[in-house]
Amino acid sequence: MDVFEHIQSAKGPSLFLLPEWQNRCHLLTAGFTGRSGGVSESPYTSLNMGLHVGDMDETVIKNRQLVSDALDWPFEAWTCAEQVHGNRVQRVTEEERGSGRETLANVIKGCDAIITNVPNVLLVSYYADCVPLYFYDPVHHAIALAHAGWKGTVQQIAQETILAMAEAYGSRPQELVAAIGPSIGICCYEVDGPVIGQVTLLLEKLGCSDDSADTMLELSDNGRANLNLKEINRQIMIKAGILPIHIELTQWCTGCRRDLFYSHRMEGGSTGRMASWIGIRER
Repeated sequence: MDVFEHIQSAKGPSLFLLPEWQNRCHLLTAGFTGRSGGVSESPYTSLNMGLHVGDMDETVIKNRQLVSDALDWPFEAWTCAEQVHGNRVQRVTEEERGSGRETLANVIKGCDAIITNVPNVLLVSYYADCVPLYFYDPVHHAIALAHAGWKGTVQQIAQETILAMAEAYGSRPQELVAAIGPSIGICCYEVDGPVIGQVTLLLEKLGCSDDSADTMLELSDNGRANLNLKEINRQIMIKAGILPIHIELTQWCTGCRRDLFYSHRMEGGSTGRMASWIGIRER
């Protein structure tokens, strides 16, 4: 069984939960949505979470409400940012609670990682192949989400998130637990020369040996390569101080399992978005 357990009821939205985290803290919820159990029509069929892909706003809002109801969280807690494939981290306070839940007009601007220690705030990010990164500080009761495509990965958004949690909440990397969620795998993610060059530089910065680098960047004879973003982000987390035994790593590939997930790359860019989420209820 994968660390992200697939839950699909007859009528509810498709969800992938982190049971180990929820067993650790009954006040915590964390997981990832699938593509079924919603009300969107083709090409966004059916649980599209993204307001920015061309789907009708009212349909996306309904899908988000379905997920909130399934989690037994008030929709008013749903809080999200405008993702720009960078590495900026934004601290979410009580004032930002609910930002972006129904419109892009009040979304938290220009950041790909959001952190908070405010209870009853549900942090949410959106994906269709990029890597969702989850962080939980059980000592200081702080949480974070980061959205890591290849650009955010090269800019080490995972490290920036860890540093931001340390500065804002006193989080210590060795006390954090982290998870890497469903995303495109090395099996499906082929990249070209400019990406290869930037990833190679990153692997050198991380001090990866040639053997370990080969597992993250598989070079082909045609000048292209297959990229393992999940493992690269795991290595960034470890380099930043998170203990390897504290990192959960999924095997779900959004490219292989288009019956379960949207894949921007495999569906030619015309598709919906999944959502990652994390929140802690008030004690």
